[in-house]
Amino acid sequence: MLDANLKTQLKSYLEKIVQPIEIVASLDNGDKSRELQSLLQEIATLSERITLIERSDDNERKPSFSINRPGVDSGIRFAAIPMGHEFTSLVLALLQVGGHPVKLDEAVIEQIRNLDGDYVFETYISLSCQNCPEVVQALNVMALINPRIRQVTIDGALFQDEVEQREIMAVPTTYLNGAVFGQGRTSVEEILAKLDTGAGARKAVELSAKEAYDVLIVGGGPAGAAAAIYAARKGIRTGVVSERFGGQVLDTLAIENFVSVKETEGPKFATALEQHVKTYEVDIMNVQLASALVPGKLIEIKLANGGSLKSKTVVLATGARWREINVPGEREYRNHGVAYCPHCDGPLFKGKRVAVIGGGNSGVEAAIDLAGLVSHVTLIEFGDELRADAVLQRKLHSLANVTVITSAQTTEITGDSKKVNGLVYQDRKTGAAHTVELEGVFVQIGLVPNTEWLKGTLALSRHGEIEVDAKGQTSIPGVFAAGDVTTVPFKQIVIAVGEGAKASLSAFDYLIRSSDSDEEDVASEAEAVAA
Repeated sequence: MLDANLKTQLKSYLEKIVQPIEIVASLDNGDKSRELQSLLQEIATLSERITLIERSDDNERKPSFSINRPGVDSGIRFAAIPMGHEFTSLVLALLQVGGHPVKLDEAVIEQIRNLDGDYVFETYISLSCQNCPEVVQALNVMALINPRIRQVTIDGALFQDEVEQREIMAVPTTYLNGAVFGQGRTSVEEILAKLDTGAGARKAVELSAKEAYDVLIVGGGPAGAAAAIYAARKGIRTGVVSERFGGQVLDTLAIENFVSVKETEGPKFATALEQHVKTYEVDIMNVQLASALVPGKLIEIKLANGGSLKSKTVVLATGARWREINVPGEREYRNHGVAYCPHCDGPLFKGKRVAVIGGGNSGVEAAIDLAGLVSHVTLIEFGDELRADAVLQRKLHSLANVTVITSAQTTEITGDSKKVNGLVYQDRKTGAAHTVELEGVFVQIGLVPNTEWLKGTLALSRHGEIEVDAKGQTSIPGVFAAGDVTTVPFKQIVIAVGEGAKASLSAFDYLIRSSDSDEEDVASEAEAVAA
């Protein structure tokens, strides 16, 4: 299963294993078991510290395998053939069980170790999901650190009966002790925040005690990362507070237009951003949601957990999120047939009927991708014609299992109280209502800026974007903004990076001029006293 180049790379990685490990495989006579057996045999030949043990008489899911130290159950199991996006999860699990250091702060490791209780996690994934590996890797690490935690990664395409029984229609979906624990991309810190109920209050106190920053960046996407790098290089006190470092890039599959990088994937790009920022003295405060901005000589950013941070200047880079269509049924059936990431959730709809709402590039690309998995795709566009690039439209119209409906307004997503079973749209030319029977709806109609927490504080456009001038200055002195959250046109990663750098340089310029003004005020006061 592994080509020569991949084997060579994997062999070099496995040389970092310092303790013997056992791969214990649970197999039956099926084709998938033979496929997994072949993969594990290849891996075992690449390191003398790896032993493969095969079993057929246990009660585990088949095919599946655990990765243990001799005589010690690590709590890590894959009910999957972890290729695709999960190959990295497999390699990390091998290394970490084999004694390679876990890359977590000591405080986080101690928090995991001190969790009280028994936790059995089951995480359903698809191999094409770029968001799933973070959840898998986080829970694998937690299982390795705390022996009372167990984690099994389950490929939904491999265990369709379980997916149907549990009515899982979005990945990653995680169960804890048999009940739904969470859906979507989740970090170690986010998982800990849910398990350790006192962590939020402790963190609020810790954050509120921090000294004021020279520049505080709110948001950890491309714009925020660039702002942090440019500020830190000036030698000033720099902080980044973000709900999740990487922002919307984490939900992006292919990036092929970032200058100098021929192609990459969103999560890899986000990791590179964070690693670059961490090479400088930047205080990164992750899994923190800003709730209010209070202007003043020291600008205050209040946080959802009750804490607050202060800074001489602020760069707002909170980005944007998927826009909703806001019709009955959308929120009720989110993750139960309504989805926003075709790459992540598409495999769960294999052989089923789906709709894509939106005829721009993202919508047409989604329809093309889904057409290779599902039985039929109905693409619905509000306008009189599709807005996607001509090359994408030609590809779309060449697919036999795609129907395109234009001049159509989606009015309702219907369901049976458990999952989606249809969609209703109105013909904008005739006014007639039509129903499409289907099992899934993928919404692809653009973005909405994350500025609800700023309403009434600074100037926003009618679309909710932060109004900025050529330097990234907002309507509040000392507060700058950059990226998709602003009125700057063309929401692209490369533009966000440039705007983040510009806003940071503008903030530094503001600090210099403010410092000069303060010195002049002090001199004037001294002269007045002397007189």
